[in-house]
Amino acid sequence: MTSAFKSVVDSTYDSIEGYRHAIEKADDPQIKSVLQERLERREGTLTRLNAELVRQGENLITKGTATGTLHQLWLEVASLIEGGDKSAIERVKEGEAYLGAKYRKALESDTLDPDEASTLRDVLPEVEEGERFASLAEIAYE
Repeated sequence: MTSAFKSVVDSTYDSIEGYRHAIEKADDPQIKSVLQERLERREGTLTRLNAELVRQGENLITKGTATGTLHQLWLEVASLIEGGDKSAIERVKEGEAYLGAKYRKALESDTLDPDEASTLRDVLPEVEEGERFASLAEIAYE
């Protein structure tokens, strides 16, 4: 297993935590519902990535990274100042942009083994869907 692949899997788990946090912060039940749907899709992506880790003899990723935890703490502080639906959507957009860039960078590198690259290409459409969702949601709340 390459460190680039594991890093992407770690960040994918962190994005799940980000969705959970956004669901908690959102006020509108409809937004909560849409965020829950995105969360479930992302959990499916993590399941596929974890399957590749297991195939390689590695452990499942079942907890967030220190960086992800620090980011969530920063978001918690920020939410004390601003909250609600717009804030939740902004946080999701930031997370989705970061994750999408991380996936593309890993795929553009030559560090992934062929199975890892194939797995990332297979799940990339879901990540890109998350980026599009977040951009559209942000526009709706401007």
